[in-house]
Amino acid sequence: MGNRLTTRWDGRAVADGLLEGARRAIESGVADGGRPPSLVSVHRGEASPFQYYLRQQARASERIGVAFRDETLPPETTSATLRARIAELDRDPSVDAVLLEHPLPPEFGFLSAASTLRLEKDVDGVGAASLGRLVAGQPVHAPAVARGAIVLARHYGTEFLGRNVGVVGRSETVGLPLALLLAARGLGAEATVTVAHSRTRDLAEALRGADVVFSAAGHPGLLDRSNVPEGAAIVDIGLATIPDPGAPSGQRAAGDADAGSLDGWARALTPVPGGVGPMTVAALMENTVQAWALLGRGRPT
Repeated sequence: MGNRLTTRWDGRAVADGLLEGARRAIESGVADGGRPPSLVSVHRGEASPFQYYLRQQARASERIGVAFRDETLPPETTSATLRARIAELDRDPSVDAVLLEHPLPPEFGFLSAASTLRLEKDVDGVGAASLGRLVAGQPVHAPAVARGAIVLARHYGTEFLGRNVGVVGRSETVGLPLALLLAARGLGAEATVTVAHSRTRDLAEALRGADVVFSAAGHPGLLDRSNVPEGAAIVDIGLATIPDPGAPSGQRAAGDADAGSLDGWARALTPVPGGVGPMTVAALMENTVQAWALLGRGRPT
């Protein structure tokens, strides 16, 4: 192995540019007599790594002029109550975009609950109709995590056409939509995609030859020199918390990549936090502005 320099693909500056574009679109719509777009983020009350995501949603919304509401449901909320609330928000004309936070306990049926939303309001693109449109290559809203990760890689000069790309993770909210976007004809990627997951027997073999690896497994340290091809770029979507006695809370955020092992081995690596996270929030804000436009709420009444 040579003395390869691993580049850090920082998402913050890229996300700032996307947010500025969204802010200008809102400013223009409001100036013409429309009302600002509104986003409701629905989740149960348990602590999770997604609490950080919620805080970032609130900050980005304030920055660009989105009316944001964090709707926390109590831990005892039933699946029927959750679906009923999502249905109410779907009917509410004052709400343009709804995001159902995940993960949820299996008995809640995340896909069923998210599918209650109409296409325009399903701002994370994870309901059954939205996923069907994605399979057909005609998404209304591409899932924010997947789109943000791809936009970040492209910003740093990645060309996907015909390239070998690995996706680690097969969730309906991140891994599968990401694989579909990367492979889709007509959406500008058209990569050759291999999907690995928890049942993959040999991760190194599955990722062999990959130019770019997107990992959304949520297993800290999963990717290292033993399974990542030398010279590949790693887009780390994983998010978990691990003990850190030096941190004020005693914990810190961690991705799937072992940055220490991959430094000097991978050609590029996204940091956690600061890589895909800001891009996800920016893509969500762009989707919210698009929902607002599709529903005609940015026009004078």
